[in-house]
Amino acid sequence: MHKPKVAFVVPRCGEAVYGGAETLCLQLAERLAPSWDIDVLTTCARDYMSWRNAYPEGHVYERGVHLVRFRVDRARDLNRFNGLSERIRFDVRHANIALQERWVREQGPDSSGLREYVKQHRYRYDAFFFFSYIYATTYELLPLVEEKAFLVPLAHDEWPLQMRIWDDFFKRPACRIFNTLEEHDLVQTRFDRGDVDGPVIGCGIEPPPYAAAQSFRARYAIEEPFILYLGRVDPSKGCGVLVEDFIRFRRRHAGPLKLVLAGEVHMNLAHDPNVTLTGPINEEIKWSALAGCDLLAMPSAFESLSLAVLEAWSMGKAALVNAHCAPLVGQCKRSGAGLWYANYDEFEAALTIMDEPVRKKLGRRGMEFTDRTCSWAQVESEYRKLLESPIQTADGLIEQRL
Repeated sequence: MHKPKVAFVVPRCGEAVYGGAETLCLQLAERLAPSWDIDVLTTCARDYMSWRNAYPEGHVYERGVHLVRFRVDRARDLNRFNGLSERIRFDVRHANIALQERWVREQGPDSSGLREYVKQHRYRYDAFFFFSYIYATTYELLPLVEEKAFLVPLAHDEWPLQMRIWDDFFKRPACRIFNTLEEHDLVQTRFDRGDVDGPVIGCGIEPPPYAAAQSFRARYAIEEPFILYLGRVDPSKGCGVLVEDFIRFRRRHAGPLKLVLAGEVHMNLAHDPNVTLTGPINEEIKWSALAGCDLLAMPSAFESLSLAVLEAWSMGKAALVNAHCAPLVGQCKRSGAGLWYANYDEFEAALTIMDEPVRKKLGRRGMEFTDRTCSWAQVESEYRKLLESPIQTADGLIEQRL
């Protein structure tokens, strides 16, 4: 039986790369490999801030997935990029189109090797899936193959989404795939319900049969109850405010409690004995951390979907999320498995309410929710249907994808 030849295009990818788009891409490639012949086309970068080449160029297999890495032409100049961001953000809807396109190039990553590969091999693939709308690898390459391009935008309510360059761009792919109802509605509203519709598929979650909570506690010398944050430790993820709120809470409330931040650190944090930084952790340690924590905190205001929240729920753990992030609040409302806060007073109130019986009740709801809605079998089935269903072609005819 013919397997579709499919390319997944993502700015960086690998087991040591931590990020929502990158994790989702690798997980989907791993899961869909029995049905599709997949190449993950990516760069040699590991760090999204600099895009410096960290991996060898060429072919590699990770978790059974074929990755093809291409060198990044130049590292990102953060000062220049940040300055350009401030110029555009000041009046984003009226900023010059050429200036907006320059912003995407400065955002990066810029890889002429990857660009040439897609140009030369575009007829080799039956479909191209692009992960995250906001990077140069998507903006520059998707138009080359738009008639068979699928965009997984991972869009959230941030100022770059308001740039006019997306007005036409979001209409280019054959299909858009959303992770949550909130992301779908955000994009529909942003583009005035133009031709930017698509299915809401989400992702699958599969916790391991066993996770060693005590081994995580022993590894990091944690005896106290602890709140866990999983992800990039970065001000843009709300980590600075989370730490400030937590330290303030500890000063006002007696009793043992720690905050554990697990992930790559991209900010300076003053030392506090009640805050533990683990640095990057692998999958085994991640699941052990989730098994050992008392609840998961997700302080980011800019998420289209939080894998960490779903993973915490699958382990029976409650979640505390940022009230300014509609997808996270929507997930909590649908599951009944988390609370949300908009400021310190609400943060304090939520932690006070979430005693052990409440946490256990929320955690049970979370486990039931992920069991019901985060089946990999369902996600895989929905993705496979994308290449089986008819679509409207440019000349108005209906054709089968394969």
